[in-house]
Parts: sequence; C-alpha cells; structure tokens
Amino acid sequence: MLLWVAGCLLAGWWQATRAFDGNALSWVYAIEWPVFALGGVYGWWALLHTKAATPEERAERAAFEEERRAAVTAAKRRPEDEDAALKAYNDHLAQLAADDIADLEAEVAEMKDH
Repeated sequence: MLLWVAGCLLAGWWQATRAFDGNALSWVYAIEWPVFALGGVYGWWALLHTKAATPEERAERAAFEEERRAAVTAAKRRPEDEDAALKAYNDHLAQLAADDIADLEAEVAEMKDH
C-alpha cells in the first residue's frame, strides 16, 4: 500500500512539474494521481473492513434470485397465447432485431477484412 501511495504521489508531482513548465494537460493528471492514491487507500480499507455475508443473508439472496428467475421465466413470450395481431407485431419486432444483428455482424466482418 505504501508503494502504491508513494508511486501515485510521485507521478502526481512529476505531472505538476510538467504543468508548471507549460503543459496544460498535465494539470489534470497532477490532480488525478493523488485521487488514484486516495482511491487505492479506500479500496484497501474497504477490503479489510467488509464483513462476510452470514448464512441467513446468503439464503435470503438465493431466495431473491430464485424469485427473479421465476418472474423472468413467467414473462417470456408464449406465441401460442397471443392473438393474431399481437403475434404479427412481435414477429415484426423480432425480424427488425434480427436485421440489426445481421447488419452489425456484417460491419464487424467488414472491419476484420480491412
């Protein structure tokens, strides 16, 4: 941790000297590096002070996730339950999405060729 903070502060000092020499962009970096140092210290502190989830909390989370999976499964499209107009509309939307995906895949393939 001390090496991280020292390195960030050293980089900030280096950027500050460049900023004083006339490099305007270095002002941003001169501020950014000390912020990185503080972020590293905060992350380290948070890792040390975060408590592990209790078995009850894990069970509660698993129940919540199962409930959400069940809701998503229930909300999935069932074409057999749709009337003709809704089925036509959903099919149209699915075709538009498929066309977009095909266009994107063609663009990616073209980029790879160049």
